[in-house]
Amino acid sequence: MKRELAAKSIEELAPLLRDREVSPVEITEAVIHQTETYNKQINAYIKIDADAAMVAAKNAEKEIMDGKYRGPLHGIPMALKDIFYFKNEVATMGSKIHKDFVPSYDATVVEKLKEAGVVFTGKLNMHEYAWGATTNNPHFGPCRNPWNLEKIPGGSSGGSGAAVAADMTIASLGTDTGGSIRIPASACGIIGLKPTHGRVSKYGCFPLAWSLDHIGPMTKTVRDAAIMLEIIAGYDDKDPTCINIPTTSYTSALNGDVSKLVIGINESYFFRDVDLDVEKNVRQGIRLLEEMGARVVTVDIPALEYAELAEMITITSEASAIHHQNLIERSQDFGDDVRVLLEFGELFSAVDYLQAQQIRHQLDLDFRKAFQSVDVLITPTLPFTPPSIGQDTLTLNGKEVNFLDHVIRFTGPENITGLPAISIPCGFSNGMPVGLQIIGPAFKEDVILNVAYAIEQTNLMKSKKPDLSKTENTSM
Repeated sequence: MKRELAAKSIEELAPLLRDREVSPVEITEAVIHQTETYNKQINAYIKIDADAAMVAAKNAEKEIMDGKYRGPLHGIPMALKDIFYFKNEVATMGSKIHKDFVPSYDATVVEKLKEAGVVFTGKLNMHEYAWGATTNNPHFGPCRNPWNLEKIPGGSSGGSGAAVAADMTIASLGTDTGGSIRIPASACGIIGLKPTHGRVSKYGCFPLAWSLDHIGPMTKTVRDAAIMLEIIAGYDDKDPTCINIPTTSYTSALNGDVSKLVIGINESYFFRDVDLDVEKNVRQGIRLLEEMGARVVTVDIPALEYAELAEMITITSEASAIHHQNLIERSQDFGDDVRVLLEFGELFSAVDYLQAQQIRHQLDLDFRKAFQSVDVLITPTLPFTPPSIGQDTLTLNGKEVNFLDHVIRFTGPENITGLPAISIPCGFSNGMPVGLQIIGPAFKEDVILNVAYAIEQTNLMKSKKPDLSKTENTSM
């Protein structure tokens, strides 16, 4: 019964809570039991706050029993990536340097989730300072993929991806600077939504690269992502990058009707050097949309050829600016991989950075032109399935390639343009999930959510849950 409750989605639990058929205490107990059973093997949590969670669950139960139901997140147990500030609670950012850092205020998204009645169960593992795609954390240990404990969960929000997939949280939030929501979503077989830049406030979220950072939901279903976006989206004058554009009812957009949509495919970039099984699964998802009445056309986005260069120069330069002082004074306290990236970022000149911004501008123009003729673009989220922990190279269609050179190839362009994108599971390759990415025009989250919802209804993931029974007696 406990696993059954922990495995449910927000959309399944919310009406049960509202109608008092199940209590927040029961659900929280189930999630904590699941977490305590499997966290030793998966290492998704940095900290489990079982006692505080049970107090919050009892308070939520009393409110609901008193007729003060707040909405679909009221009484829902949730753990967040340890990059969001909670007032008077340690926020490590997955680092040694910030292991004792205690913020004096809540992040805006945390404040909104608290107001919605969320029960927080703890802090989730992440790549150090969100600067990486493996969540192989040198300070808190590597997070492991619930589908195969030898594999990475992706990153930097790997703890969030693994915890959602393993039912150790009902949902989560991640951050995404080059793909850090969508990469673990693809690797762990869950939903990962990166909204438009400026749609969700970043106030109280430790930055990696200020012009590229995004916050978004990581969930079990598309509707859950829409529910969470309705809560966290909106203008915040404490975040200078937040844009004052009205939000909408994202859940109301989920009708599954794609019959009038035009779907764009860019063959030359987004389907180049892709694992054959991954490509097969993604193209199957596209064919299903065609069967529902959508029209598919090819589009040209010339500046994509320079997107990886612009992303790398921008992210490394901004990250190195943020960590410059600690790199001088405490370089030994960074993990080796992060320290190397930060040192690399200090090599770029102002000219390099400004030229990268020119590329970003041209890419934005090219995407805008593409969206004049299509409603969404569809790509693989990743060109391959996740490699083993510690594996730097992998074989891609017979060629040995470097993991880091390819991992953000399809997700990075949406960060440097700020466009909304969502990763949704679309099948398996060698027992590991495959993600399909849907990209939309700026502030069209409702459109990409509905396309994702249409795909979700076809049930491409015949088995949606990893088999955790094999992990119970495994000691890592």
